[in-house]
Amino acid sequence: MAVSSSLGSSERPLRFQLCRQRRRVWGISAVVVVLSLVGLILCMRDPSIGAPLRPGLDFTGGTQIQLERSCTKTCQQLNTTNVAEALAGLDLPVSNNEAAPNLSRARVQFQTDSLDQSQNLVLRLPFLSAAQGQAVIDAMVPVAGPFQSGGQSVDTIGPSLGGQLLRSSLISLLAAFTGIAIYISFRYDRRYALLALVALAHDVIIVCGVFAWLGLLLSLEVDSLFAVALLTIAGYSVNDTVVVFDRIRERSREDSALPLTEQVDRAVSATLTRTLYTSGTTLLPLLALILFGGTTLYWFAVALALGVIVGSWSSIALAPSLLSLWQGDSPVAKPLQTTPITPPPLPPTEGGVSSDG
Repeated sequence: MAVSSSLGSSERPLRFQLCRQRRRVWGISAVVVVLSLVGLILCMRDPSIGAPLRPGLDFTGGTQIQLERSCTKTCQQLNTTNVAEALAGLDLPVSNNEAAPNLSRARVQFQTDSLDQSQNLVLRLPFLSAAQGQAVIDAMVPVAGPFQSGGQSVDTIGPSLGGQLLRSSLISLLAAFTGIAIYISFRYDRRYALLALVALAHDVIIVCGVFAWLGLLLSLEVDSLFAVALLTIAGYSVNDTVVVFDRIRERSREDSALPLTEQVDRAVSATLTRTLYTSGTTLLPLLALILFGGTTLYWFAVALALGVIVGSWSSIALAPSLLSLWQGDSPVAKPLQTTPITPPPLPPTEGGVSSDG
């Protein structure tokens, strides 16, 4: 049954009554956030990580060598232990009486490219010179070879540059959060800014928590692309949240006599289809990157896709439900009600004729 607003326009039935389900929304978000925080804490307590996320080469510095194996039909199964033992017993060339890098804690991974199904050997090593890197490649030939000609990749980042990239990434995230808070405070009010930051922190914590668990279980490392993904997620999440808040503000002007919970329900119902369509069309190219983008962009696309899903949830469910809690069931602003003043009746005169004659 249609409901008439204060302006007389007919309202469609509510598709989703969010405020009635807000405890479930809070429960789901709370459980996922707690699991994410547990993953971040476990990463910090892990001696091999020592940080909320397992840092990659971009942040720690060092040398990464990737070798594409030459296999006719199938590659021979290798054990990472054999590769690690070969690295530990390798004598690297040194110059100027410098100590040789310790390769006993080198990280060994085997990767399969999703595009051509090629087998790659990835070595994470301390900072090596060009001669030392070539010595490592030569030592891997009898252990994991043969390798494709031209299928070698050597990336080297100094420790100081890695620390600078880490600091720049953290500063960028803090600057983004601060700018978002200032913008929403000027555009709306502090209440909306606080809730937008809560939703944003919710999204970032969950994405970081998932990658923390991946770092623990799969030894997945985060790099500078992950920082770019977090910045993109922050902008996307706030954009969706602002759209919902803007509709709530319009409702507060049109139907100011209604309780805030009903205004929130109508605003969410009005923006639900738009949010789902936008998120769906955003996920399509990200899904293509995940399936066909190769190993370089794989985890970057996974982080973005996860951020889009979590950001949509927080924008249409978490942030509006928290806003409804702020003022309970009271209206946002009741319109001023004025009582019309009617003049008193004139006293009757003799003969029932008024004094006006």
